[in-house]
Formats: sequence, structure tokens, C-alpha cells
Amino acid sequence: MDVTSSASKTALMVCAYRARASRWEKPLFVDPWAEKLAGEEGEAIAKRLDARFPPMELWLGLRVAYLDRLVGLAVDRCNVRQVVILGAGYDTRAARLPRAGVTFYEVDHPATQASKRERLSTLPGYPIENARYVTCNFEREDPIAQLAGAGFDTHEPALVIWEGVVPYLTEGAVRATASRLAGGLDPRSLVAFDFVGKRFAEGQKLSEKDEQTRAYVGELGEPIRYGSDDILPLLAECGFRWVRSLDFNELALELLGDYKRERQFRFQHIALAAVRTPVAQWP
Repeated sequence: MDVTSSASKTALMVCAYRARASRWEKPLFVDPWAEKLAGEEGEAIAKRLDARFPPMELWLGLRVAYLDRLVGLAVDRCNVRQVVILGAGYDTRAARLPRAGVTFYEVDHPATQASKRERLSTLPGYPIENARYVTCNFEREDPIAQLAGAGFDTHEPALVIWEGVVPYLTEGAVRATASRLAGGLDPRSLVAFDFVGKRFAEGQKLSEKDEQTRAYVGELGEPIRYGSDDILPLLAECGFRWVRSLDFNELALELLGDYKRERQFRFQHIALAAVRTPVAQWP
């Protein structure tokens, strides 16, 4: 079986952007595995998006750096010992951010996960044993049940990183997964995910560049389906009682020291959600 035929193309693209961001003069993070994981295919996909949305590399760099920081904060401040990468794609945090006593669980569709593991097998020195790999067809299987089957403890807190997934789901799927996380995880757990604005998701009154970006992602087989201008009501209805949201302009100002309106980062957000107020202050 050709496991790459139905594996995520956008995940390869993200991997290529991580490789580029690692080569910045002052990188916010370094991923030594990303370039080879992405390969020529991932870089080609990224290059075609560059013409449509030039800030994409910067946006991905900010997203990865911020979520990386959350891993350290969860471990150091909240004694979290379980990190779940939900919809992992070609994530390398288990290799880049290992911590004694911390278990990383990578959860993804079987095709994408098989493609990743095949690619990892060609990278000498990659610590593939640093993660537990959990397959999940999200349309038919319960991710919490799949995690528990791999040794995940639902009675201990976890950090769930749901990166680069929510925009590609229907609202029903976002609600179902968020509700399952709120009800199935230890209430001390924290969920972090990115999402786009409603207008972009629905293709309403977009600039020419935004229309091209949205169309291109759809051509890769993963169309944008869900967006929100206020994620709090949905998360509250799903069972979360503590929610924080920030846009990427705020991240750029903090991590890069600048603000440029033309990037349109104000339409793209990261949300943090918990059933119980975290004991530590979260950025």
C-alpha cells in the first residue's frame, strides 16, 4: 500500500515551513528533522503557497514556538507528564522537547501516521521511541479510548496540542472532539489549538490573496471548513470553564517585537481551554 497517497499534504507543507523557520538568523525554535521529513514534496507545496500568502512561514514559526513554550510550562508549572499531539502530522516535539518522566502521545489518521513512520525510518538517529503512536480514524473512533489503549492515564492531567487541525473540520466535528476532550480528560488538563476567522472559513468578502490561499489548501484535499470570530461560546457549550484566546499579531509583537497590519494575523488565533482554572498563569 502506498501510505503517502492519502496522507496529509498540508502536514508536509507545515513541516517544510518548520525547516525554514529553523534557519532564521534568530530562530524561535530549531527542528533538525523537519527538512528531511518534508522532503522535496513538502517544500514544493510550501513554495506554491508562498505566492498566495507570503507571511505563512512567519505565521507557522510563531505557532510552533508558542506551542513549544506551552510544553515547557505544562511540565514545569503544572507537573504535567502526558503530552498529546492530536492530529500529529509530522510533528517532532517528542524528539525536540524530551523531558524525563514525560510521555508524548501522537494521535493521527492511520494513513498520515504510517507515512510519517515510514519517513522517520529513513532518518538516522531520530528517537522514534520517544513517542507512543496512536492511530485514530476520527470519524469512527474515540480518541480518548484510543489513547487509553496505548497507556494514557485519564486520571492524570495532560497537555493536548491540537495544532493545524480545527480549520479543516466541520463545526460538528470540532464540537464533538472538544466535548470529548472536556469530558474524557482529567479536569486539570489543558487543550491548545489554532483556528481562523469565520469570514475566511466561509469564503466571504475575501481579498484576492485570501481567496487564492483558501482555494489552494482546498486543492491539496483539505479544504477550510470551520472558523470562528469568538470561540468562547462553543468551548463553554462543550464543557470548558476557562478559556483564553490570542491572535497572531500579539504573538508577533511579543516574540518578534513588531506589528504589521498587512499580515492580517488578527484573523488567526490560538485558544487555550481547560475544564478547571489552571493552577499556573498561562501566557
